[in-house]
Amino acid sequence: MFRGINSVNLDAKGRIAMPSRYRDQLLKSCSGLLVVTIDINHRCLLLYPIAEWEQIERKIESLPSLDAHAERVKHLLIGHANDLELDSNSRVLLPQELRLYAGLEKHVCLIGQGKKLEIWNQETWASQREKWLNESVIDGNLPEKLKTLVL
Repeated sequence: MFRGINSVNLDAKGRIAMPSRYRDQLLKSCSGLLVVTIDINHRCLLLYPIAEWEQIERKIESLPSLDAHAERVKHLLIGHANDLELDSNSRVLLPQELRLYAGLEKHVCLIGQGKKLEIWNQETWASQREKWLNESVIDGNLPEKLKTLVL
């Protein structure tokens, strides 16, 4: 569902307008109901249509409660999850705590990742992308799973 990079602006109230290429899909597939949470590997946010999030949430909830790593994942992902809804202008209001976590300022990138969107500070995204590009060129040691991928 979500592909590509979209540059959008965060307004003074903390809202972002959903790019037109996603609006109709979101209204049809989830009635504009979304969930946003933190990414535990990078300083960005993850935005899911509600049905996609509910599947992930069930998997997270089923993790063993006596495993410290599983409990950490539960606390971070479910604890930071917030329900959002597209307003009449196709905007969503990102909670302030989550904006602070991801360092979101005026210029934001939405990165399509199939079933979800990542929301990045534009400068942080550019820096991370460069790092990944340099690592993949320098490293050259691909995992076996990626060696068989045909593009």
